[in-house]
Amino acid sequence: MTDGIHFELLAQAGTARRGRLTTAHGVVNTPAFMPVGTQATVKGMHWQPVIDTGAEMVLANTYHLMLRPGAEAVEKLGGLHKFSGWRGPILTDSGGYQVMSLSSLRKITEDGVAFKSHIDGTAHNLTPERSVQVQHMLDADITMVLDECVALPAPVEEANRAMELSLRWAARSKAAFTPRPGYGLFGIVQGGVDPALRRRSAEGLVAIGFEGYAIGGLAVGEGQEAMLATLAVTVPHLPAAQPRYLMGVGTPSDMVQAVARGVDLFDCVMPTRSGRTAKAFTPFGEVNLRNARHANDPRPLDETCDCPACSGPTVGAGRAYLHHLFKADEMLGPMLLSWHNVRYYQRLMQGLREAIVAGTFNDVAERTLADLARGDIAAL
Repeated sequence: MTDGIHFELLAQAGTARRGRLTTAHGVVNTPAFMPVGTQATVKGMHWQPVIDTGAEMVLANTYHLMLRPGAEAVEKLGGLHKFSGWRGPILTDSGGYQVMSLSSLRKITEDGVAFKSHIDGTAHNLTPERSVQVQHMLDADITMVLDECVALPAPVEEANRAMELSLRWAARSKAAFTPRPGYGLFGIVQGGVDPALRRRSAEGLVAIGFEGYAIGGLAVGEGQEAMLATLAVTVPHLPAAQPRYLMGVGTPSDMVQAVARGVDLFDCVMPTRSGRTAKAFTPFGEVNLRNARHANDPRPLDETCDCPACSGPTVGAGRAYLHHLFKADEMLGPMLLSWHNVRYYQRLMQGLREAIVAGTFNDVAERTLADLARGDIAAL
């Protein structure tokens, strides 16, 4: 690899794609789900369990890490890989989404975003150049441009203003990025749910030129139907030879249908966040282990799963035991369900990859969505 990251398309089924993304720290088979390690840790999991689920790349967050422990500190310790112990590829969110959510603590200008830390109230200024610099210091394999994400629904005038600003910030991010073998910079398509704005954003980013393209500003209140419709009008304007990343998405149903529309990469906090609240993902929908109907149920959570919560030699004790852990506020409960949920997401992606290669993607996707809609059958 002599320049940037390398993406190779291996198979297609309609618009669904099976690919291979090669970075400085390893290979990612796509479509892929990245567990979210916001603060250089996937909550409730050590790296070996994350690896055991099949995950090949994780996401870390610029905003949180620049505040604590600080990008300079991480750089002195050898970057995120050496600092945290994760040896595989890392994608870093630019910090824009987190800063935008601090509505009472930030001010947006053409230059960037001035904000106060949610930790100690100290003042910071995040510009496109600073965001790229921080991500370089963190040693992210994939750096994201700084963009402005608006909450939906939003007036078209507001979506257009944020999209145009994001394009200008994208050009500045590109100018600030240092190309090197195995590393890449992704642009982020914005524009709300307006097809014309999404097309304008995509075409503007392609004209600037990036190693990959993300679709941002979705899963922020617009609903699945609007999200999928927006994907359908956005993806055709992105280069086929480069990876496509749907940011912050999502549910299993979201991901299956996004893969069908040509998306390659996903991230979401849902697997671990749900795991901490006793909610487990299964091929037949979500299961709430706090529900009393599980109290005397000896069955495994998911008979098809090979994670420790379901069939591992040291646990695998059934729904009743998992229910007990949460009722007793034992920390093992959230740990086991986080592991299970991340494993479920990885198994889902693996099945989709195999189906694309085998030419059975449409059938597998249809059956998967039908099973998810059916829901968990709890009767003994």
